[in-house]
Amino acid sequence: MQKTTFIAACALILAALAPSPALGQNREHQQMAAELRILQEQTQQLAITLATLNQALAESVKGLAARLEDTNNAVRKAFADQKLLIDNMSNDLRVIRERSDDTNVRIASLREELEALRVTVQALQQAAVAPPPPPADPNAPVDPNAPAPAPAPAPAQPPLPPAAGLSPTRLYETARADYFAGQWTSAITGFEAFLRAFPKSEQADDAQLYIGETHFAQNQWPEAITAYEQAIQSYPGTNSVPVAYYKLGLTHQRLGQIQQAQAAWEAAAKNFPDSDAGRLARQSLERLKTTEPAR
Repeated sequence: MQKTTFIAACALILAALAPSPALGQNREHQQMAAELRILQEQTQQLAITLATLNQALAESVKGLAARLEDTNNAVRKAFADQKLLIDNMSNDLRVIRERSDDTNVRIASLREELEALRVTVQALQQAAVAPPPPPADPNAPVDPNAPAPAPAPAPAQPPLPPAAGLSPTRLYETARADYFAGQWTSAITGFEAFLRAFPKSEQADDAQLYIGETHFAQNQWPEAITAYEQAIQSYPGTNSVPVAYYKLGLTHQRLGQIQQAQAAWEAAAKNFPDSDAGRLARQSLERLKTTEPAR
């Protein structure tokens, strides 16, 4: 009996001294909570570090953007200044070119004036040189009753050419002014004098065309045809040729020469399709087809 009681008491003491399962679980929870707090503190520290880095990066980006903007402004200003400089140089070159062209025109005009003066001087020199009178025969018998011989008349001075003293431009403009003023005879005389004096001038084809226009204005159809054909034959490749073809067709039409008119208009429309005269010639051909009687 005593032995059984002793055993039971030992069992109770051992049970009291043995660790309980609930106490072990509590310690594990405490250790996990401590580790969780450590992780939370590390996370907070990492968040603070990231925020600091983001703020520093934002400030760096802002400074870089400001420097880039300053660089862009400097580049734009440099390009604007360069463009302004180029524009100023272009304007200066244009002014120089215009002045050079004006100088060339003046030099050409002076050259024409000098050439005209040279022609005038030559004409005056030729007029001043007169053939000497034939010498008297000393062996011829002298009639004492004959009246005294009359003084020999001064030799007639040859007339100066119409273009003497006039430059090509002045002579051409004078004749053209006569044309627009309706002074037909003076205009034809002036244009013909211009062509005789300056046959290789740049305005020679226009002068020949104006001769045809002057005859056309006076209803002098044969003379106009001759003048237009002369412009076509003598000045190929000039801007007067398509006009001459078109007006030649009109002149033939006035005379009732429909086939000749059609041939002239076809030449203008075929050879000069993009010119005003070519387009007018095509219109005249269309009208001719509509008015031509049916065969």
